[in-house]
Amino acid sequence: MISETALPTPSSEELKLRVQELKRELNAVLLAHYYTLPEIQQVADVVGDSLALARSAEKTGADAIVFAGVWFMAETAKILNPEKLVLVPDRYAGCPLADSCPVDDFRDFRKRYPDAVAVSYINSSAEIKALSDIICTSSNAERIIRSIPADRQIIFGPDRNLGGYLIKKLGRDMVLWQGFCYVHEAFSEQYILEACRLHPEALLIAHPECRDEVLRHAAFTGSTQALLDFTVTSSAESFIVATEPGILFEMQRRSPGKTFIPAPKDRDNPRSVCKQMKQNTLDKLVLCMQNRAPEVTLPEDLRKAALQPIKKMLELSA
Repeated sequence: MISETALPTPSSEELKLRVQELKRELNAVLLAHYYTLPEIQQVADVVGDSLALARSAEKTGADAIVFAGVWFMAETAKILNPEKLVLVPDRYAGCPLADSCPVDDFRDFRKRYPDAVAVSYINSSAEIKALSDIICTSSNAERIIRSIPADRQIIFGPDRNLGGYLIKKLGRDMVLWQGFCYVHEAFSEQYILEACRLHPEALLIAHPECRDEVLRHAAFTGSTQALLDFTVTSSAESFIVATEPGILFEMQRRSPGKTFIPAPKDRDNPRSVCKQMKQNTLDKLVLCMQNRAPEVTLPEDLRKAALQPIKKMLELSA
């Protein structure tokens, strides 16, 4: 009788070494969002927010792009690099905000405002990008909106909270699609103020995808990258961070002497976590590079249509 012995599960360090080997074999660049797990960020070539990762994808000379994030981010990399192999660790790591904007409904939405400029958040599908005039991220949204003539109507989607923040800050009226990010929508004024009372020495900083009831209490509001930069340059020693807590890994790395407190979702759930970002794991990363799958592919006509508004964004953000 032949004994079947289970193979030992590779350790985290063994998986990290295998990732490096596979990157060399594929001549691949590994891009990872700040919201992924710390061990994913540790093996990535570039860790950033959506704008930084889009720029890196556009400029890379690698033969393959491995994207640890969510699906729309990898789609954007493929739109910018049609000839490259684009891989993701988990095909089902999607974005509920992007999913909240079905293409047929958005097409009808656009038809109701035929003369409007359609500005779509990068957290959207390739199909929505293709129906848009220009794309934005939370890093460059103000610049994008300011670039549009004052006499032009704007429709903005899919995130209503980011759109509302821009309306309030820029004094520019826009018609908003009513989508939201469940991670940021979960932050409530009640529990945010409770955290501020518990940590009176800490500055509250918040992502503009949060609701206005939270943003009005923030000492600083900005994109993921802007929040990170603020914590580095601020003289404050403690921060309550109202965004996905994955960013705290990089904040702590850059400012090891400072204290970072994840903003509470509620009393029982002290963190509001993006489950889809956390689907990117080291073992899945190794498998996707070994198997050259899941691969991101797009019909060429869709890719070309989505490319134009992304290019406009990158040109305005240079």
